[in-house]
Amino acid sequence: MRTLAGIARELIGLFVDDGMLAIAIIAVIAVAAIVASLVPGITAGIVLLTGLLFVLFANVMAGG
Repeated sequence: MRTLAGIARELIGLFVDDGMLAIAIIAVIAVAAIVASLVPGITAGIVLLTGLLFVLFANVMAGG
């Protein structure tokens, strides 16, 4: 049972290891969803792509 609990902790840790990254990703998704409901076309996709690329770049630069 301890082994299964350890495996579960490791799997969860893969997804929430960096809390600020997770929060930033959720924020970008929320902004893209708002844009999608207000603006027709591919604008939401552009916001999502550029926002996630920016968050990834900022996280990489902060890490090293």
